[in-house]
Amino acid sequence: MTAVNRALALFVPLILFAVGGAWYLPTSTEQNQTDDENGEVVLSSLPSLPSWADEDLPDFSGYSDTTERKVAFFSFLYPRIVLANSRILLEREYLESIVTKTELSDADVKWLTDQSERLRVDADTGSEQQFALLRKRLDVIPPSLILAQAANESAWGTSRFATEGNNLFGQWCFSRGCGLVPLSRVDGANHEVAKFSSPYRSVRSYIQNLNRHPTYQLVRDIRLQDRQADKPLSGTELAEGLLGYSERGEDYINEIRSMIRYNNLEFYDREFRALLGNRSPDLFQRLASSDSDDALLPGAEGHAASPFEG
Repeated sequence: MTAVNRALALFVPLILFAVGGAWYLPTSTEQNQTDDENGEVVLSSLPSLPSWADEDLPDFSGYSDTTERKVAFFSFLYPRIVLANSRILLEREYLESIVTKTELSDADVKWLTDQSERLRVDADTGSEQQFALLRKRLDVIPPSLILAQAANESAWGTSRFATEGNNLFGQWCFSRGCGLVPLSRVDGANHEVAKFSSPYRSVRSYIQNLNRHPTYQLVRDIRLQDRQADKPLSGTELAEGLLGYSERGEDYINEIRSMIRYNNLEFYDREFRALLGNRSPDLFQRLASSDSDDALLPGAEGHAASPFEG
């Protein structure tokens, strides 16, 4: 797809705001990216977050060896990606259970309404259109893409916004005091770089951003096409839809893809697919409530523990 065609496939607002490699368009009803840090709607079958999800970002600045720093960064972030994606898969399971019902309960209607509001789905409750749009937006992001963008946007977890605000993806907010004021912010601007209580919350907010913002429609289109073709999701492929994430446009997409290739990050996509196994709800429950982040790391049964092994 050419740059022109890709641009036409995206919703391009007349006024864009850019910072830290992320485009963001505030709306009249959304002034703060962190209003819904969990990015979740209350669901009785969704387990409580494990305590390690609230841990702060480690200090990655002390690594003198580049490979060691990369392994440490990926090993910290990957379990949080598994946690976020597993909880989304549980939500998808609940959505599919509702689709087959002949009559919706009050709880079903409320959940659908809340999810539609969170994911910006404008459709009648219980309609085929609502179910189709929620299926498209309530879905996972491949670990390779998340890892590459987090490394790129946060300087491998060492940027000011990462260390002081647990913000790994350069997301903005627009309420006074909601985040960190960029040192280079021009006079008259009111944006801040959002602060999160933990890196996990940053990951979940980033996934929500790709799942609902009009700028990333192409990301969702590509993902849906892969789902319909029964193809594994690819971070390299979904990166095609990131034209609006940075003012650098095509160069940014190429850089993210290069990072995925150079660091063998599709290793984590394969590990995640293997971890999901038969994709049973019981498995999703265990992954979504794991007592230890180490338990979600690659390396079981003699497999390579990092993309730099084997």
